[in-house]
Amino acid sequence: MTREQLILIDEPAERVRRLTLNRPHKRNAISTPMRAALFDALHRFDDDPDVRVTIVRGAGPCFSSGYDLSGGLMDEPPYPSAPGDGQWTRQASDGWFSIWDLAKPVIAQVHGYAYAGGTELATACDLVYVADDARIGYPVVRVASPPDWQYHTPLMGMRHAMEAMLTGDSVSGAEAVRMGWANRAYPPEELEDAVVAVAERIAGVATDLAQINKRMVHRAFDVLGGRAAIRSGQEFQALAAHQASVRAAMADLLDSVKKAIGDTPPATPRRPDG
Repeated sequence: MTREQLILIDEPAERVRRLTLNRPHKRNAISTPMRAALFDALHRFDDDPDVRVTIVRGAGPCFSSGYDLSGGLMDEPPYPSAPGDGQWTRQASDGWFSIWDLAKPVIAQVHGYAYAGGTELATACDLVYVADDARIGYPVVRVASPPDWQYHTPLMGMRHAMEAMLTGDSVSGAEAVRMGWANRAYPPEELEDAVVAVAERIAGVATDLAQINKRMVHRAFDVLGGRAAIRSGQEFQALAAHQASVRAAMADLLDSVKKAIGDTPPATPRRPDG
């Protein structure tokens, strides 16, 4: 699948662009080429005077199942990073922060479910609207590592973050709104129209003013320590790969793959820093 096919682009309203993650057969698992295509499109829109706001959604049954661990996530990543422990999380964080640092607002439209890296993508957007029956979670904390982009505590508060990190349980779209992860929840059949309506209202604001308004909110978040808190999680994600339980879990996963295909798999399934 070409980079152009990984992300579909349309215009649901005047001055509104919509990016659709287009790997429904893979539950929109986020590969390195998909991330590159997403960032390329968003950067183009930032320089396009006909675009004032972008919507990101997923094709098929869900928003995204997370990172595609079957491929080489560090093969030609869209952002360079220094080698060594934490290399994966450093460049992943740079990518998600780049969405915050765009001039123009980006809206996540989440249906079905968003798991692991899929929640990172949605969180990187400026606004998040969800189906009320969507499922949001980071189950990989049970067996492999903390998130690559540690948004939980600064965004949701200590108690909600602690529960999410210690259980790995998912929550509904309605609960995600209550916890502060999302802005609003809608019945699934109303979600798309509601998101386009919000985008149209935002598109009514001139970009030169909208970018100041957007940056003001993010700068305040930075002053409160949010960006630094997220970056501090990079080292913990890398450290997790060295824990005995994580190494055992990855070895068990590899054995399961071998038994399933009756041979040595072409690539060892692992976390990028594992």
